[in-house]
Amino acid sequence: MIPLVFAGVLRALEDFVLTAGEECQRALSWLRSVQKPDGSFGESVQSYENPSTKGQGASTASQTAWGLIGLLAGSDTGDPAIQRAVSYLVSRQNSDGSWSEDEFTGTGFPCVFYMKYHLYRNSFPLYALARFRNQMRNSTDFRAMMFNPADFRMRSGFQGAR
Repeated sequence: MIPLVFAGVLRALEDFVLTAGEECQRALSWLRSVQKPDGSFGESVQSYENPSTKGQGASTASQTAWGLIGLLAGSDTGDPAIQRAVSYLVSRQNSDGSWSEDEFTGTGFPCVFYMKYHLYRNSFPLYALARFRNQMRNSTDFRAMMFNPADFRMRSGFQGAR
């Protein structure tokens, strides 16, 4: 699913201050272009067979969270697209704190079988909203990389796969 891919790439590059680059800005523009007026994101598994449907489909909490994570990696929290995504997630949260999601958003093998990860509907929205809150507060909580990966390799003795 494209929003997940873009969100992951933008999030990974965020820690290296690379999201200002032209390619990342194009990815952010694409995310904004497929965001629905209510702030949500959605994509159908049909996009694997018909690429013209990328970024189109029923809105889901997990895909909206992925879009929000990508936007947060390269935009200020005051960005209207971010505000709409946050509003969508907050307004769709169930009274028990969960989100409902009927769509399949996991891919086993494209065009062969798809999976439903039952925790995606809760874990990704919670993560995205926590990132939003922390960025609003200029907090570094929940940052993926608070260290130089090379330092970890040296301290741990891990030398990577050979």
